[in-house]
Formats: sequence, structure tokens, C-alpha cells
Amino acid sequence: MFNKETIGKFHSTPTPFYYYDMGLLRETLEACSAEAGKYGYFLHYALKANSNPQILKLISKSGFGADCVSGNEIRAAISHGFSPGHIMFSGVGKSDDEIRLALHSKIQSLNVESRQEMEVISDLAGEMGVTADISLRIIPNVDAHTHRYITTGLEENKFGILPWEFEKVLDKLKSRQNLRLKGLHFHIGSQITDLNVFKSLCHRVNEINAWFISNQVFPEIINVGGGLGIDYGDPDTFRIPDFSSYFRIFSNFIELQGNQSLHFEPGRALVGQCGSLITKVLFVKKGISTRFAIVDAGMNDLIRPALYQSYHKIENLTSAEQPEKYDVVGPICESSDCFGKAISLPKTSRMDLLVIRSVGAYGQTMSSQYNLRDLAKAVYSD
Repeated sequence: MFNKETIGKFHSTPTPFYYYDMGLLRETLEACSAEAGKYGYFLHYALKANSNPQILKLISKSGFGADCVSGNEIRAAISHGFSPGHIMFSGVGKSDDEIRLALHSKIQSLNVESRQEMEVISDLAGEMGVTADISLRIIPNVDAHTHRYITTGLEENKFGILPWEFEKVLDKLKSRQNLRLKGLHFHIGSQITDLNVFKSLCHRVNEINAWFISNQVFPEIINVGGGLGIDYGDPDTFRIPDFSSYFRIFSNFIELQGNQSLHFEPGRALVGQCGSLITKVLFVKKGISTRFAIVDAGMNDLIRPALYQSYHKIENLTSAEQPEKYDVVGPICESSDCFGKAISLPKTSRMDLLVIRSVGAYGQTMSSQYNLRDLAKAVYSD
């Protein structure tokens, strides 16, 4: 992935920094759009995966809508070219100001996650003299078989409306004149690699959609969320997710009625592989049974390994010596500040450059200034 010329430029760039392969991002966006386009599906990029301005500009120019989970994400989407009419707004804890912003911006739909939220949106819409277009986020009780922190479709999760609430929800819709039901929304989790999970989701969506239609409610939009994972173990062989198989699952098993449209909210699948974290070795420290490669990137630059115990491939860009095993750790005053244990790397020395792969999703966007560290900058291939 990294040629000598690129690595040479890395040597003159202050580390740590995020490196984005914009060519790979374009290829990924084109592949996703082409496969979804075969079926007339609609795509909304999930900004929570990466809200870097250059990334957003490229994705909006590629014709995607947006999936936002905060008022600031709505502002970022609009300011970087996304059409308000193709923005979905999700989240279990939307503030009154965020709801007003969404209504003022005339976005496509607020994805409502509780009956209480329906009441608040209705009241605020009434104060503004508008009608709020909403979709009901439903808990389908489908297990995504992924990390418990990123599973969102089970009954014990905080997200969405439970099926036993449906009748009360319909009563609420009938009594609230400032609400207009646009669709049903589902999102069961993130980093899903077993496509059979999406088949199970389709079956539940069909059942729930049929229930609403049988009760004289016809949702125009069926939004099945995102969740398609990437290959963290082999990012070179599997640079672009298998969008063909993914969308084919929905084509084969989803049962749309009338003029219903199917919507998706990909995030990680689009941007995960295009981003890397470049870091420099500060010290190599020998413990009793462990060698520590201490780098200048920390968990504030990439928190996923500490938060989710996630794996990211790590490579030495500047050494070709015989491999040894290292714990690759950062400078943060936390023992959890570790990017990988017993990682096989060419013999590593001070000032070597390491690359931590597949950080395009939930890398820069989750970064912080913990320990009052500077935020790492972004560098782009083009």
C-alpha cells in the first residue's frame, strides 16, 4: 500500500498523523454506489464514522445522503454539500435545540426512538408551525453477533421502540397533528461480517412492515441502517467490502410493498480501509519477557483497541530486519494505551515509522486531547 516515495514523504511529516488514501476512498464509494444502484437503493453516509471535512466533501460529491446523530453533524453535512432533503437524524437523546435545527433545516426524517421523543418533537414542531417528518426506529431483536458495545438491535439495548409499544405509537400518531410518519428505521449494530445476520434482519423487517400496513399505516421509507464490517486482519487483500453480496441479500429477502424505497446508512464500510495512523517509535524498552515499542501515537488518537479490544494490523515501514515480537504501546498514562500485544515486526528501533491500518472509521472522529495532547493532523494521498 505504501511505496518508497510515500514513505519518504512520511519522514518529513510530524507524527502522529492520519493518512487518507483518497484514491481507495473513491474506489470504495464507486463500488458501493454501483451495487446499490442495481436495485435503486438509497445511501446515507454515517458521519459518526469519520467527519473529516475532505472526506465529507468527496462523499457528498459522490451523491450520498447523510446519517447524522447530532446537531453538529447535521451542520457539517449541510456545509459540506449534503442535501438536507437526504439527511436522516438518529439518536436516543436529541436535545430540543437539535430537534429545532433538524426541523428548521427541513431534513428528510427524524428517526424517533421513543414515545416521549414523539411528544417532544410534536410540541416543538407545533411551536414552529411545521409538520415533522419522522421514522420510527424499531428494535427488531436481531443479534448482530458483534462486540456488545456496538450491538444495537436487541431488546436490552437503549435504542429504539419495542414491538409491544406499536399500538400506543399509532395512537400517539393519530393524536399528534404535527407528526407525519415517513418510514421505519432499523439498525442492529456495527462491524457485522456474517451476512446471515442481514438475512435475519430482512425477515423481521418484513414482519414489522406487514404489521404496520395491516393497521392502515404505510411507511414510504424502509431504512435498514448500516453495520457492514471490514477486514481488519487483511486490509490489502480485502480493500473494498463485498457490496455485491451485501446488497444481494436485501434484494433476495426484503419484501417492499407498493412504492416503498429501501435506504442504507453505511459508515465504516466506506471509510474504514482508506485511513491509517502513522506513528514514530520513541523508545524500545525491554521488560522481563516483553519488548515494548513505545510510539508517539496514543489511545487519544485511536481509542478502539482500548475501548473495544479491537485488532488493527501494525507494520514497520522502515525496517526490513528479522522479525521480533513487540507490545506496541503509546505514551498515555494508562495501561490500556496499547495498540497490540506480541506483534511480529521487523527488528524495530528508535525513529522507525509504524503504520496502524484500517483507522478510517472511528479513528480521527473519536480522537481527544486527553493528557492535553495535540490532536493529530490529517494528510491526504492527493
